[in-house]
Amino acid sequence: MGKRQLNGHTRPFLKWAGNKYQIIDRIKQQLPEGKRLIEPFAGSGAVFLNTDYPRYLLTDTNNDLINLYNFLKKEGQEFIEYCRPLYSEKNNQEERYYALRDEFNSCSDSRRRSALFVYLNRHGYNGLCRYNKKGGYNVPFGRYKRPYFPEKEMVAFHLKAKRATFKYQDFQTTIKQAREGDVIYCDPPYVPLSPSANFTSYSSGGFDMELQQTLADIATQAAERNIPVLISNHKTKFTEEAYQAASDIKRFHVRRYISCNGNKRGKAGELLALFD
Repeated sequence: MGKRQLNGHTRPFLKWAGNKYQIIDRIKQQLPEGKRLIEPFAGSGAVFLNTDYPRYLLTDTNNDLINLYNFLKKEGQEFIEYCRPLYSEKNNQEERYYALRDEFNSCSDSRRRSALFVYLNRHGYNGLCRYNKKGGYNVPFGRYKRPYFPEKEMVAFHLKAKRATFKYQDFQTTIKQAREGDVIYCDPPYVPLSPSANFTSYSSGGFDMELQQTLADIATQAAERNIPVLISNHKTKFTEEAYQAASDIKRFHVRRYISCNGNKRGKAGELLALFD
């Protein structure tokens, strides 16, 4: 697979803001062993794909994402072939992109909507996943020469998904359902480094500072129940204070690959806080 792998790791099939693929080794070093890994913010599934727990529970408040994962889990190659025709030269044009985006926003057929999600993910601007306040997908056309159809990555996800359950629910519900023997990894929408630098609208509900604090509090409570929780986030004054109860915090810098300005994709402070 050449450039589509790094150090033998499996790449997610979705482009994703804040994708953890590039720091997967740091995360794996921090994750305790357990019978099941729970991810209340499913995202692209980079950690799920590159760890080896007996079972997995991935949840998210983005129902489009969860539906897509369940179709790919259930149907495998059949669903992949269903998605393939959308990746055509004809569809890689601005007018067609906006027509298909409109279809996605008005579509009630969850299988068709899932296939369109795969299309929008790699034809939309900068790999973003963003919704307006009415729940409409509003990422503009990306203008890529030839968007890559991620067949090999989708096959890998399908095979790994046999160990996983995917559910549409919020992080509070998911973490409260955890039991001893579970390990939790949380990759929430990050605390913004500046007012214009955040991805909190990737589901229509958003993710504000109150929810950031709630997550820290629930992680502390889970650790008291002997359920370890690892949280990744930006290193900011807020997160340093919110994660004071963590037993271990690793701080480092990571290059940001999704930015409005390709010339300003510099490094940002990041942390991994383990509540154990």
